[in-house]
Amino acid sequence: MTSEDFVPAPLRRLWGITESSRLGRPAALDVDRIVAAAVELADRDGLDGVTLPKVAKTLDVTGMSLYRHVGSKDELLALMADVGLGSPPQLETGDWRAGLHGWAMAQRAVFERRPWLTRVPAAGPPSGPHQIEWMEAAFATMAATRLDWAHKVGILSLVSGYVSQAVRQSSDLAEGRDEGQGQADAERDYGRALVRLVAPDRFPETARLFASSLFEAPPSDTPDDDMASADFVLGLEIILDGIAVEIARP
Repeated sequence: MTSEDFVPAPLRRLWGITESSRLGRPAALDVDRIVAAAVELADRDGLDGVTLPKVAKTLDVTGMSLYRHVGSKDELLALMADVGLGSPPQLETGDWRAGLHGWAMAQRAVFERRPWLTRVPAAGPPSGPHQIEWMEAAFATMAATRLDWAHKVGILSLVSGYVSQAVRQSSDLAEGRDEGQGQADAERDYGRALVRLVAPDRFPETARLFASSLFEAPPSDTPDDDMASADFVLGLEIILDGIAVEIARP
């Protein structure tokens, strides 16, 4: 009995530990082909566009044949999430703040390219090889700090959660805007509408917000991507400021 015998089948498939064919010849269908087809569907149609029958049709096989390689739809999603995430880039490890900033920006870029990744239900802690690679990269940026493991794991969860939620929210807002309407115009219309509804005697601070210049549209040549990036970085810097306080604590 080897150590692999103690690894559940879904994890073996997630880490690419395959069992050799009893007939001594490669199988016509395997986990890699199934996951690649599913990821391609998600890239094209979003997560809702991925069903086992659609994956089977793409591969020109029967739906039942998929279950010999992928135990369930949930397992397929876990496999897709890890493959879709890919490996992280090389990051700065001598400066924890620069490293975590780069880590967050790199993960945001992946999620913006594949927004369906933010929709995959969390079935547990990171367990795939690419997910562990991203964990390792984040931990490496914090290695020189005096933070204990509980704080490092908490920071990883906080930053990754912020990245995922920010990208998901941005995607939802973009889908909800009128066709052809940019972020600046949507925010301006929102502010102008609410300023008429939010009574200062009932919501004094919020009324001051909508009466401020925050929702005035920037120059028309400001791309939505630049606005979204500025909003994202602002939130990220606030999180990093909090982390800096914790690191500096005696």
